[in-house]
Amino acid sequence: MKIKAPVRKDTVVRKGMPRQAASDESRRLALLAAEAGLEKQAIDIEIIDVTGKVDYADFLVIMTGMSDRQVSAIAGEVDQRLSKSGTHPISVEGLPKAHWVLLDFVDVVVHVFLDEERALYDLGGLWMDARRVPVPEAEPVPSSGQKR
Repeated sequence: MKIKAPVRKDTVVRKGMPRQAASDESRRLALLAAEAGLEKQAIDIEIIDVTGKVDYADFLVIMTGMSDRQVSAIAGEVDQRLSKSGTHPISVEGLPKAHWVLLDFVDVVVHVFLDEERALYDLGGLWMDARRVPVPEAEPVPSSGQKR
């Protein structure tokens, strides 16, 4: 049995025509998801603005993990961060194998891939004509020999 998480009260599931402008809240959530991925050393993070192109989201956040354990950890961190901010996913798919995990936050859909899966499905290429949102830079992680 699959249990759906509660949706924010201010969120309305979309139907019909895509809206023409992304909300500040959906942009904030996309950036928060990217920051969560950076926290778990996700690579190749892209935030794609699909506002006006589709009716199911404003932003797609795509990132890559180097192992199924890392993909699972990244997805868990994204879920935890956004849930702490009051936004719970309406659906999470792909966690058992963790080759491609999809977290649907209504206005923001997060895809966490293994490298091979990401190359196969090429969502970034599919949305080549869509605007990209700059992703914050990751802070360098000191190596074991460096002082903090």
